Amino acid sequence: DWPARRAYDCAWQRALYDAGYAGLHWPADAGGQGATPARHLAFLEEAELAGAPYVGANFVGLLHAGPTIAAEGTAAQRARWLPPILRGEEIWCQGFSEPEAGSDLASLRTRAVRDGDAYVVTGSKIWTSHAQVADWCELLVRTEPAAPRHRGITWLALPMDTPGVTVRPLRTLAGSDEFAEVFLDGARVPVANRVGAENDGWRVSMVTLAFERGTAFAGEVVACRRTLRRLARAARANGRWHDTALRRRLGRLNAEFTALWRLIQWNAAEAGHTTPTGNGAVPGASGSVFKLRYSDARQELYEVAADVLGPDSLDADHTWTADRLSSLSYTIAAGTSQIQRTIVAERVLGLPRAR
Repeated sequence: DWPARRAYDCAWQRALYDAGYAGLHWPADAGGQGATPARHLAFLEEAELAGAPYVGANFVGLLHAGPTIAAEGTAAQRARWLPPILRGEEIWCQGFSEPEAGSDLASLRTRAVRDGDAYVVTGSKIWTSHAQVADWCELLVRTEPAAPRHRGITWLALPMDTPGVTVRPLRTLAGSDEFAEVFLDGARVPVANRVGAENDGWRVSMVTLAFERGTAFAGEVVACRRTLRRLARAARANGRWHDTALRRRLGRLNAEFTALWRLIQWNAAEAGHTTPTGNGAVPGASGSVFKLRYSDARQELYEVAADVLGPDSLDADHTWTADRLSSLSYTIAAGTSQIQRTIVAERVLGLPRAR
């Protein structure tokens, strides 16, 4: 029931906004509190430990598009789009991946042709989270086919009710349909909805992905640490706690997630000193270090859960089962682990580019 899920998530976001907890680290002129990234992480940790709802359908707006607009958008764009995101009034989705351009994002083919004060967009996107209930889409399009593939891309904000936009839900292995295909057949997007310069969308999209890989998983890391404690309690209850090898795996995972939380804190501190446009702080390439290790650690966490729970982990209606199936996607989503290793090698370690 996506309309109901949207209503629930937006109501929670509005409650946070009314209480002064929405966008703690966003700039004050964007409706935020202008707090330090460290203060924001402290709030996320306390909220997760309290069992508060996560961002849900608001995640693209709050964690990807919103921070990107805060960093790269004009004053008018920031005033138009950011306050409704913080108030839980508008939902965003992400139109980056395509059937032939997933991790190799620069191979995208969705075409945008300038026609007066609008771009006419034709193409398709896939794995578009929450597109069924989204008001806006952060959309990457190719505006200069003859340019080198990283230089002919533009970042647009697409209203999802635009004529020519069709959404087709996709069902996942876990039975959910939060993903969708989005088809664009001559959809007209105002030039005023372009964030950054024409053909500069690759750089702008790297800002988006830096947020996605750097700090967007903060709440999930805290949730994984909470899951570990639940697993330890379950192991004590069902007699598995006497297995020394199992206790060793749980202990090592606890160390992994503690280290990942420290890495998020480090990335946030780094972002606090990185303001390429003067509008907002952007995490660095070290976010890929985090994403790479977190993906594997999360998968291992739910492998251990299956070991602790035994046959109960095969129950299709069990929350553990859904979480385990979902964990399988983490080495693919937000950039495959192979792509992350390349980024770490080239941008963090300074190794020569692969030929």
